Amino acid sequence: MSEPSAPGADPSIRVIAMPADANPSGDIFGGWLMSHMDLAGASAALHRCRGRVVTVAVDSMSFHNPVHVGDEVSIYARILGTGRTSIRIFIEAWRRGRDGGMNKVTSATFVFVAIGPDGRPRPVDGP
Repeated sequence: MSEPSAPGADPSIRVIAMPADANPSGDIFGGWLMSHMDLAGASAALHRCRGRVVTVAVDSMSFHNPVHVGDEVSIYARILGTGRTSIRIFIEAWRRGRDGGMNKVTSATFVFVAIGPDGRPRPVDGP
Protein backbone atom coordinates (compact mmCIF):
# COMPACT_ATOMS: atom_id res chain seq x y z
CA MET A 1 0.00 0.00 0.00
CA SER A 2 1.47 3.38 -0.97
CA GLU A 3 1.86 6.42 1.27
CA PRO A 4 -0.83 9.07 0.91
CA SER A 5 0.37 12.17 -0.88
CA ALA A 6 -0.45 15.82 -0.34
CA PRO A 7 -3.01 17.42 -2.66
CA GLY A 8 -1.61 18.41 -6.05
CA ALA A 9 -2.53 22.11 -5.82
CA ASP A 10 -0.32 24.71 -4.19
CA PRO A 11 -0.96 25.10 -0.46
CA SER A 12 -3.03 28.03 0.77
CA ILE A 13 -0.54 28.56 3.58
CA ARG A 14 2.94 27.24 4.26
CA VAL A 15 4.55 27.93 7.64
CA ILE A 16 7.47 26.67 9.76
CA ALA A 17 6.62 25.46 13.27
CA MET A 18 8.68 27.45 15.77
CA PRO A 19 9.68 26.83 19.41
CA ALA A 20 7.10 29.33 20.71
CA ASP A 21 4.36 27.15 19.12
CA ALA A 22 5.34 24.00 21.04
CA ASN A 23 4.60 22.34 24.35
CA PRO A 24 7.49 21.24 26.62
CA SER A 25 7.78 17.93 24.71
CA GLY A 26 8.46 19.72 21.42
CA ASP A 27 5.10 18.92 19.81
CA ILE A 28 3.16 21.80 18.28
CA PHE A 29 -0.10 22.77 20.01
CA GLY A 30 -3.23 21.64 18.14
CA GLY A 31 -4.73 25.12 18.57
CA TRP A 32 -1.81 26.65 16.67
CA LEU A 33 -2.44 24.27 13.79
CA MET A 34 -6.20 24.84 13.88
CA SER A 35 -5.70 28.63 13.76
CA HIS A 36 -3.59 28.30 10.59
CA MET A 37 -6.23 26.03 9.07
CA ASP A 38 -8.85 28.69 9.89
CA LEU A 39 -6.72 31.35 8.18
CA ALA A 40 -6.34 29.19 5.05
CA GLY A 41 -10.09 28.51 4.91
CA ALA A 42 -10.98 32.14 5.57
CA SER A 43 -8.71 33.23 2.74
CA ALA A 44 -10.44 30.87 0.29
CA ALA A 45 -13.88 31.92 1.57
CA LEU A 46 -13.01 35.63 1.41
CA HIS A 47 -12.01 35.34 -2.25
CA ARG A 48 -15.07 33.28 -3.17
CA CYS A 49 -17.51 35.50 -1.24
CA ARG A 50 -15.73 38.72 -2.25
CA GLY A 51 -15.87 40.14 1.26
CA ARG A 52 -15.83 39.55 4.97
CA VAL A 53 -16.51 36.06 6.33
CA VAL A 54 -16.68 34.55 9.80
CA THR A 55 -16.07 30.98 10.94
CA VAL A 56 -19.26 29.44 12.33
CA ALA A 57 -18.44 25.72 12.59
CA VAL A 58 -15.68 23.12 12.33
CA ASP A 59 -16.39 19.41 12.08
CA SER A 60 -14.37 16.98 14.19
CA MET A 61 -10.59 16.89 13.93
CA SER A 62 -8.35 13.94 14.69
CA PHE A 63 -4.60 14.38 14.77
CA HIS A 64 -2.85 11.55 12.90
CA ASN A 65 0.77 12.70 13.19
CA PRO A 66 2.52 15.20 15.44
CA VAL A 67 4.09 18.41 14.17
CA HIS A 68 7.53 19.16 15.63
CA VAL A 69 9.54 22.35 15.92
CA GLY A 70 11.20 22.99 12.56
CA ASP A 71 8.61 21.08 10.50
CA GLU A 72 7.22 22.81 7.42
CA VAL A 73 3.42 22.75 7.57
CA SER A 74 1.42 23.09 4.34
CA ILE A 75 -2.31 23.73 4.55
CA TYR A 76 -4.62 23.06 1.63
CA ALA A 77 -8.17 24.43 1.28
CA ARG A 78 -10.81 23.20 -1.18
CA ILE A 79 -14.33 24.62 -1.50
CA LEU A 80 -16.92 21.87 -1.13
CA GLY A 81 -20.03 23.95 -1.71
CA THR A 82 -21.96 27.09 -0.97
CA GLY A 83 -25.36 27.84 0.50
CA ARG A 84 -27.21 31.12 0.38
CA THR A 85 -24.98 32.78 3.02
CA SER A 86 -22.50 30.01 3.89
CA ILE A 87 -19.56 28.24 2.35
CA ARG A 88 -18.10 24.82 3.29
CA ILE A 89 -14.35 24.34 2.88
CA PHE A 90 -12.38 21.11 3.34
CA ILE A 91 -8.96 21.85 4.86
CA GLU A 92 -5.99 19.48 5.20
CA ALA A 93 -2.72 20.03 7.06
CA TRP A 94 0.45 18.19 6.01
CA ARG A 95 3.91 18.29 7.58
CA ARG A 96 7.32 17.89 6.01
CA GLY A 97 9.94 16.84 8.54
CA ARG A 98 13.70 16.96 8.39
CA ASP A 99 13.74 13.71 6.41
CA GLY A 100 11.72 15.39 3.63
CA GLY A 101 8.77 13.01 3.88
CA MET A 102 5.23 14.38 3.84
CA ASN A 103 2.67 13.17 6.40
CA LYS A 104 -0.97 14.20 6.75
CA VAL A 105 -1.52 15.71 10.18
CA THR A 106 -5.26 16.42 10.21
CA SER A 107 -8.25 17.56 8.18
CA ALA A 108 -11.63 19.11 8.85
CA THR A 109 -14.50 20.86 7.13
CA PHE A 110 -14.90 24.49 8.15
CA VAL A 111 -18.09 26.47 7.58
CA PHE A 112 -17.91 30.22 7.01
CA VAL A 113 -20.73 32.77 6.65
CA ALA A 114 -20.49 35.85 4.43
CA ILE A 115 -21.04 39.02 6.48
CA GLY A 116 -22.24 42.40 5.23
CA PRO A 117 -21.19 45.87 6.43
CA ASP A 118 -23.92 45.70 9.09
CA GLY A 119 -22.36 42.54 10.57
CA ARG A 120 -25.27 40.35 9.50
CA PRO A 121 -25.20 37.38 7.09
CA ARG A 122 -25.42 38.31 3.42
CA PRO A 123 -25.71 36.23 0.25
CA VAL A 124 -22.44 34.59 -0.80
CA ASP A 125 -22.85 35.91 -4.34
CA GLY A 126 -24.13 39.35 -3.35
CA PRO A 127 -22.50 42.56 -2.16
